[in-house]
Amino acid sequence: MNRATVAKAAHTHFPAFDRKLAHILRHAAGVFSEKGYAGASIRDISRVSGVSLSGLYYYFESKQELLYLIQLYTFSEIVRRLEERLAEAIAPVDRVQILVRNHLDYFLQHPVEMKVLSHEADELDGRYGREIAEIKKRYYSLALGVFENLRRNGAARRMNPRVAVLSLFGMMNWIYTWYNPKVDPSPDSIAATMAEIFLDGVSNGHGPQRASNGRAARAPRALVGSKAHARM
Repeated sequence: MNRATVAKAAHTHFPAFDRKLAHILRHAAGVFSEKGYAGASIRDISRVSGVSLSGLYYYFESKQELLYLIQLYTFSEIVRRLEERLAEAIAPVDRVQILVRNHLDYFLQHPVEMKVLSHEADELDGRYGREIAEIKKRYYSLALGVFENLRRNGAARRMNPRVAVLSLFGMMNWIYTWYNPKVDPSPDSIAATMAEIFLDGVSNGHGPQRASNGRAARAPRALVGSKAHARM
């Protein structure tokens, strides 16, 4: 699924920012996170969200479609943000930093959604499952492009790109299981550390990676705004 197709799929269901739908999706994700998709009911979501059953069914026809909407909105948003931020960066190391920061930036603010995406990845059937799989592939392709750019510019040694990229996702995706803002560093600091671990691991042996300003690579500060365990 290319950028235009991802945007079209999201626009079909989210033609404009709808506060009520966002409210429903947020509370539905909370219910799915707590009870699991199989154990949750539409009545549970109605009770927690304060939205009547008829109000809920205005936006979706089934629990399956609701899970689809949560995943569609989340993945579409993180892909959109990443594409916008990568468009402003040229240096290969900067692009790695942006990839990591974008991922953590979004999901540390949406840990419940991240848990749902991680644990309910196989619950979508048919068209819903295919559409989400295509958006995940788009996200993976963007990350793969970031790594390939790093390697083309001599900043990474030759290795299996799929293994490298999915290892990075593996490191990032499970942060929701241990992150504690009371004791852990800021998201910026964690993103910088994870990017450094990844860059050190794929380095071609030329020493510490450098950002485009010549300083040791660290997480970008001026980013707009602020999947999980996707099977790419």
